[in-house]
Amino acid sequence: MTFVSGESNVDYLRRRFEILKNEPLFADMEFSDDPEQIAEWAPLLIDRRSKDEVFAATRSESGTDVDFGAVTRQLFDYLVAEGAKMNLGTQVRRVRRRADGTWDVFVRNLSGYGRTVVNAKFVFVGAGGGALSILQSSGIPEIKGFGGFPISGKFLKTDNPEIVAQHKAKVYGKAAVGAPPMSVPHLDTRVVDGKESILFGPYAGFSPNFLKKGSWWDLPGSIRLHNLGPMIKVGLTQWSLEKYLAGEVVASRQKQMETLRQYMPAARTSDWEMITAGQRVQVMKKDPEKGGILQFGTEVITGASGSIAGLLGASPGASTAVHAMLGVLAKCFPEQFEKQWKKTFTEQVPAFGKGLNGDAAAAKASLAETAETLGLNRVSETA
Repeated sequence: MTFVSGESNVDYLRRRFEILKNEPLFADMEFSDDPEQIAEWAPLLIDRRSKDEVFAATRSESGTDVDFGAVTRQLFDYLVAEGAKMNLGTQVRRVRRRADGTWDVFVRNLSGYGRTVVNAKFVFVGAGGGALSILQSSGIPEIKGFGGFPISGKFLKTDNPEIVAQHKAKVYGKAAVGAPPMSVPHLDTRVVDGKESILFGPYAGFSPNFLKKGSWWDLPGSIRLHNLGPMIKVGLTQWSLEKYLAGEVVASRQKQMETLRQYMPAARTSDWEMITAGQRVQVMKKDPEKGGILQFGTEVITGASGSIAGLLGASPGASTAVHAMLGVLAKCFPEQFEKQWKKTFTEQVPAFGKGLNGDAAAAKASLAETAETLGLNRVSETA
C-alpha cells in the first residue's frame, strides 16, 4: 500500500494511480480516499485520525514480502547437501591475486587465532558493507574511485499482539524533503521465525562502521588517494542529505513518535522500542561531470578478467538480487552462459531478457501464480 495526506499528495497519488492501473503489472491496483474503505484495508491508519484531514491510499493485493533469512538458509542447506563446504565463525580479511590469475582468500577464525588461505579460480564478494574493503584489497582497477558512506537503519518496533493483529500490510508513505530515496517511511507487518511484529521506519543514524558489528575504523580505513576526491565532492554537494542525517541523529523520542503518528495516530510510546536493523553503505564514486556522486542503489563491480566480482551499495532486495546475479554470470562466464546456462535460466525465469510489464499475458500469469502460491490473493491471510 501507499498512504498520503494533504491535498497535493492526494492529487499526486490519484494521478499516479491513473497511469499505473493501465500497466500490466499494476492491473490489480486500487485507489481510495474513503476513510471506511482504507480502514478496512489497514485500520491503524485511520484510528483516531482527524475527520478534517484529507488522505488517500492505493493497494495491491498481489504484493508480497520475503523472509530473506529463511531463503538464505534454504539456499545454503541445498548447497551443502550438494557437496559445498560452508565455514561459519570466520571472517575474510582480504584477497590477493596470484601470478596464475587465481585468488588467495585470507580467512580469520573468529573463535581462535587460526588463519586460513583458500585458493579460488573465481571469487564473488557478497559481504554487504564489508564488500568495499575486500574489493579494495584485491587491487583491481575497477574499484578505483569508489568509496562508501555508512547510514544506520533504525526502526520502531512493537510486538503487542493487540496492535499487530490489526495490521496485515506494508504501507509506504513519501520521503521527507531532502531525505534519501531509501528513507521512504513504511509501516510493516513482519513475520520472522513465526513471530509477528510491526515495524515503522526507517530512521537514519550515523556510525563509521560498515557493518552492524564492525569497527569505527571502517570508514577512515576505506579512504584512498583515488577515492578521496569523489568523497570530498559528495560531502560538499549533499547538503540536504547531511542536514537530514543530522536532524535524524539528534531527534528526540517524542519527535520519532510524532513521525510514526503521521501513519498511526493512535500509537502509544510505551508500546514501541527502537531497534537498529543494520548498516547501509551507500556508494560514492567518480563522475566525469560532477567529480563525485552519491548513489543510492546497488553497483556490481566486475574485474576485467572475469575472475572476481562484488556487490556494493544498499542491500539488494527481491527487485534487484536475481537481476544482479544473472548479470554477474553473463559477464564473468560469457561462454558457459550463452552455450549452457541461458536456456535453463529462461525456463526458470520466463521474463528473463524480456521483462513482464511489456507482456500483458505474462504479467497476468505471473500475478495468478503468485496468488496460487499464497493460497489466497489476500495479504491479510498470507502475511
